[in-house]
Amino acid sequence: MKQILLTNDDGFDAIGLKALIEALRPIAKIIIVAPAKNKSACGHSLTLDRPLKLDRVDDDYYRVDDGSPTDCVFISLNNLFKDGYKPDLVISGINIGANMGEDITYSGTAAAAMEAVLQGVPAIAISQVCKKGCNDIKNGWDFALARQTIASLAKKILDNNFPLEERKFLNVNIPPIKPDECNGIKITNAGYREYGNDTHRHHNPRGEEFYWVGLHPLIWKESENKTCDFEAIKANYISITPIMLDLTSYEDIENIENWLNN
Repeated sequence: MKQILLTNDDGFDAIGLKALIEALRPIAKIIIVAPAKNKSACGHSLTLDRPLKLDRVDDDYYRVDDGSPTDCVFISLNNLFKDGYKPDLVISGINIGANMGEDITYSGTAAAAMEAVLQGVPAIAISQVCKKGCNDIKNGWDFALARQTIASLAKKILDNNFPLEERKFLNVNIPPIKPDECNGIKITNAGYREYGNDTHRHHNPRGEEFYWVGLHPLIWKESENKTCDFEAIKANYISITPIMLDLTSYEDIENIENWLNN
C-alpha cells in the first residue's frame, strides 16, 4: 500500500490537518508528523540550537515538541522510514489561510514541501484561503473543496507519477467557496504580493515596549494576462502553482557580470 507523510504548520491538532487525514485515509497509509504548536510563518527553518522530542500521539501519529514543519519532515524521513525507504508522497496542510505570491517564502506549510523535495520525495503544499480574518474557516468550515481536491491530486500521483522534476513541488490554494461554486482548476504563477506596515506598538505594565506583527490584507499587483494565483482564487478557481527551489535570477547573470566589469 502506498504511504503518504502528512504535516502542517498549524499544529498537530489543527482542524485543517484533521480534514486532510480524513480525505487521504481511504487511498493510502497515512503517517502524521506535525509541530506540537502553531508554527505559522516560520519559513524553511531547521532547529539546530536544541534537541527535539518526537512524541507519539496515536498509531502513526506524532508531534515534534517545539519543532518546525521542516524539522518534522527532516526527522521523520530520516528516522521513521527505515532501510532507505521513503514515503511515496509528502503533503503539508491543509493550512488555514492563503499561501500565495511571496508569502510562500514565509510559509511553514510550503517549507515542509520544500524539505520533502530536497530529500527526494514528491510533495504538495495545500492551503485554504479565507474570506476575512479566517473566522469562517475556524468556525465549522468543512473543507469540502479542499478535501476533494487533495484526494484527487494524491490519487493521480500515486496511480501515475509526479508531474515535476526534482526539487520542485506543487503549491495548491483553495478558494473559500463550496464545491459547486468552483469554476475549476487553473495552473498559475506566483503573484506579486503587496505588503504594508502592520505592526502594533504596545507597553507592558512595567513600561517596556513591545510589538505585535499583524496580518496584511490580501492585496496584489494585477498581471496583464490574469494568470497568477491571487487572480485565480478571486475568480473562484483552485490555484495550482509549480514551485522550484532554485532562486537564481538567470536573466540577470550577464547583467551582473557587465555591471562588475564596467
